[in-house]
Amino acid sequence: MLQSQRPRRIVIVGGVAAGASAAARARRLSEHAEIVLIERGPDISFANCGMPYHIGEKIEHRERLLVVRPQLLRERFRIDVRTSHEVTALNPRSKQLRVTDLQRGEEYTLDYDQLLLTPGAAPFVPNIPGVDLPHVETLRNLGDMDRIKARVDRGLSRALIIGAGFIGLELVENLVHRGVSTTLIERGSQIMPPMDAEMTAPLLEVLETHGVDVRLGTEAVRFEPCENGVRAVLSSGAELEVGLVVLGTGVRPENALAAQAGLELGPRGGIKVDRQMRTSVPDIFAAGDVVETYEAITETPIQVPLAGPANRQGRIAADAMFEREASFRGSQCTAILGLFDRVAAMTGFSEKDARRRGLRVGTAVVHPAHHASYYPGAKPMTLKLVYDAESGRVLGAAGVGSEGVDKRIDVLAVAVQAQFTVFQLEELELCYAPQFGSAKDPVNMLGFVAAGQMRGDHPQISAAEVASRVESGECLLVDVRTPHEFAAGSIESAINIPLDELRERLGELPRDRRLVAFCKVGQRGYIATRILLQHGFNAVNLSGGYTSWSLHTATQPLSVS
Repeated sequence: MLQSQRPRRIVIVGGVAAGASAAARARRLSEHAEIVLIERGPDISFANCGMPYHIGEKIEHRERLLVVRPQLLRERFRIDVRTSHEVTALNPRSKQLRVTDLQRGEEYTLDYDQLLLTPGAAPFVPNIPGVDLPHVETLRNLGDMDRIKARVDRGLSRALIIGAGFIGLELVENLVHRGVSTTLIERGSQIMPPMDAEMTAPLLEVLETHGVDVRLGTEAVRFEPCENGVRAVLSSGAELEVGLVVLGTGVRPENALAAQAGLELGPRGGIKVDRQMRTSVPDIFAAGDVVETYEAITETPIQVPLAGPANRQGRIAADAMFEREASFRGSQCTAILGLFDRVAAMTGFSEKDARRRGLRVGTAVVHPAHHASYYPGAKPMTLKLVYDAESGRVLGAAGVGSEGVDKRIDVLAVAVQAQFTVFQLEELELCYAPQFGSAKDPVNMLGFVAAGQMRGDHPQISAAEVASRVESGECLLVDVRTPHEFAAGSIESAINIPLDELRERLGELPRDRRLVAFCKVGQRGYIATRILLQHGFNAVNLSGGYTSWSLHTATQPLSVS
């Protein structure tokens, strides 16, 4: 029951995604509560996801990033917004905060009845000598953005981005758009570490096409001042002189206040909360990037620095303060990246993440056009489905391409949340006209492939597994494409028997070896596999065909310069 008549003071520490959402929600639930929103910086509810694009001048006007201004919350919602104020101490026993007015330099004590902590997460700054030099930056708030953009506006010629995750790649694109020669280094063996490696090959290709100097397996070991800005010494021994370094090496929860007050923290420093966003201390809630919550599929602890979950958590915390029934279902880490003319998106588990968790998984890969191939403008994409090999439950998906990727991953995100199986993907009824999709939508196609594996009709083998088995002679590769396609490029050691000739040439194939049939994207390989199985051969289809093989080999260490 809503208890809007009981007077109370709600204090919210942090005024961006979760904090601003909670403040507005609390006011909608109660006209009588006193709501105080404290923000250390000068701005609230700014669009931090848009900051790289203002640097790149795709978002021309800075004020477009100011989603909600303090004056709006003050006038429309009667919220006491205190920007440029910092909470320096929290006493849960007395329910008091120690606050500093950063402009006046004055300290005061503020009582609360209920407290919500939404301080967010801060960029992780590695312990590298020289990391505090003035040309080395992080990107968290509008002030950081302003400094970086000012350097670009003054004619920055060369930059170094460290970390090939979302922020790093978005910055790379926007610096290149501004004409800045850019080097990207990543200590891991692939860009976009959350994705399976083969799904990142088109992203790596487009970076190289746009002249980005990508160096994988590389770290910065020290920074030194130089005439042009800063000299970065890399683990490879190379040295780069650049006018700007931006660290995109991840974030850490801003947990100092919670730790000082004795709130329970998770192993990575996130504030532990229940499904109503309550902390271990009564009347203290937490939300956003600072919290450790639940992974939606296996319900294990997780930290997710994403705007969508943060906004939902802020609303749920406000509901819980007023004893409304609300519960955070967990996060499945649905995210998307635009990189030049490429799009990469994901939801739920990647294959490597699922296997790391000890799950028995199956995968399905398709390479369809984003709408009917006969309609002008059809663009290719790659979709990968991860599912439970025993139950068929959809565990995750990823896509890379240009147009239509977001639509399919959004559908598959719902499938993950609804605990659909691959058999239900076969039956999904999705909108179709030739300029929007296909009668058999790519999501349906994933269901067909995965369900075929579950039923035993369509045994498959991944490109990675083929690579490990061909050298031993365990498998014989049979390319069932046309001779013209075969001559243009195939997998080493493969023999060519076109699909339409296969039945007449079965005598050329051994019955004591496993046959791996493949075509361009998997469809003809599937038909060949069905023929071979029914004639008594031990046959499997190469998942995703030669296209998947090409993606796999493009991300191997020897293929990356």
